[in-house]
Amino acid sequence: MSIKEKLNADNIPQHIAVIMDGNGRWAKKKGALRIFGHQSAVKSVREIVEGCGELGVKHLTLYAFSTENWNRPKEEIQGLMQLLVDTLMSEVSNLHKNNVRLNTIGNFQDLPDKCQQQLKESIKLTSGNTGLEVILALSYSGRWDIMQAVNSLLDKAKLGEIAGPLSEDQFAACLSTANRPDPELMIRTSGEMRISNFLLWQLAYSELFITEVLWPDFRKKDLYDAIHHYQKRERRFGLTSEQLSEQKS
Repeated sequence: MSIKEKLNADNIPQHIAVIMDGNGRWAKKKGALRIFGHQSAVKSVREIVEGCGELGVKHLTLYAFSTENWNRPKEEIQGLMQLLVDTLMSEVSNLHKNNVRLNTIGNFQDLPDKCQQQLKESIKLTSGNTGLEVILALSYSGRWDIMQAVNSLLDKAKLGEIAGPLSEDQFAACLSTANRPDPELMIRTSGEMRISNFLLWQLAYSELFITEVLWPDFRKKDLYDAIHHYQKRERRFGLTSEQLSEQKS
């Protein structure tokens, strides 16, 4: 029996978040420039999008470029931005054909104009689709997300639209991921044991799956393995196992 056949179709995460890490190390192992690793990672994205769509996952958030990544060498940043444009142009028709909806979160205005334009066009083309939503986290960080939510709430308070004390739901509604469920599963490749300023509020109760596989080598079988591990865990949300059993009975 394959790992995919072992999955419980009734317990598939509705929202999966991925930190796509290890492109540079993958390229270095092959004696190539870092950008070659980023280029090779496109196949991994394609496979995981297909895999999530086939399994019925509703939302897939990919940490594509963090606010901290702006500190990388200028040549690498330029290569990444051009790769983003090229990939969107080559992949968006296939996404549209497969009923995939594309969106983005992050400080959109920081991106080069050509990236913003291509993203807008791709998002518009796929906006009516009803299948998997692929969310690209670009110029994103969890702290940025929290701060922009706080500032949004402060603006509303000045206008008299809200008054404290605020609820968690009110705060979450101002995050960039508003109207989406928090990720049940967060996958990180390359073996690094940290969340790197990603979805800090939203990952509060996510199950974490860390794999040594570098992102350019990540394939559907690795996705199935992560979901299989997720399905074997008991999600208690602060309760005891006994309390959960009582709730189910």
